[in-house]
Amino acid sequence: MRETATRLEQFYASPLGDAARSMAARRLATLWPDLAGKNVLGYGYAWPYLEPYEAGTNRLVLAMPEGQGAIAHEGKRGVATVLTQGQFLPFSDSAFDRILAVHAIEEAETTQATLAELYRVLAPEGRIVIMCSNRAGMWARADSLPFGAGRPYSRRQLKAALRNAKFTPTVGANALYIPPVRTFARPSIVRGAERFGETVWPRFSGLVLVEAIKRLYAPSDIGHAHKVARPKFAGVPVMNRVRVEETSVNRADG
Repeated sequence: MRETATRLEQFYASPLGDAARSMAARRLATLWPDLAGKNVLGYGYAWPYLEPYEAGTNRLVLAMPEGQGAIAHEGKRGVATVLTQGQFLPFSDSAFDRILAVHAIEEAETTQATLAELYRVLAPEGRIVIMCSNRAGMWARADSLPFGAGRPYSRRQLKAALRNAKFTPTVGANALYIPPVRTFARPSIVRGAERFGETVWPRFSGLVLVEAIKRLYAPSDIGHAHKVARPKFAGVPVMNRVRVEETSVNRADG
């Protein structure tokens, strides 16, 4: 069963949730410093991370799976939230330039079908960022918190899933190095934990982020599976040798 939108809203309103959001948003900003003029889709529960970008976007839509429920958010064009059925998205092909999926892939019933649908609605050369729990981190083991729900991923596993859905992974990042305990949510501790984690134990972060591109003309490995035999230039081929000998005899008779 998915984490509910109400519980996710309560988590991000808490000091621990706000600390988690700020650390993950900092890493997201290194991948996406600006989304001005872009059509953006947030899938899962992405509003806490997309809110800072909302003013500059051309259009921002929040799609929340039916098992999670939805909370209405007001955008520049009215209510920006839509409740989706299963993994299906009520949007036309290539409708968005950027997609952020948070609290989405870990709890999807069919991961590949969900990624395939996200691929469909992403524009060519558009970019997607998947943010989810790191299977090697402490937050994936915190069952009482939202990041402890569903199936966690390593960065390698996440990239493999994206490739299987025809995306081309580009870069990855790690975030959230404090333990999942409220005591460590103070700003002074958060800053120190981020610096320490990024330099000492990056693979044990609470979250992993992977960015990928939708490339319609990605290079294919087909045609390179078989070795090409090296041509042999030593000696004269038999057919040529026969012709050379015949030419020499004809000249001698003449």
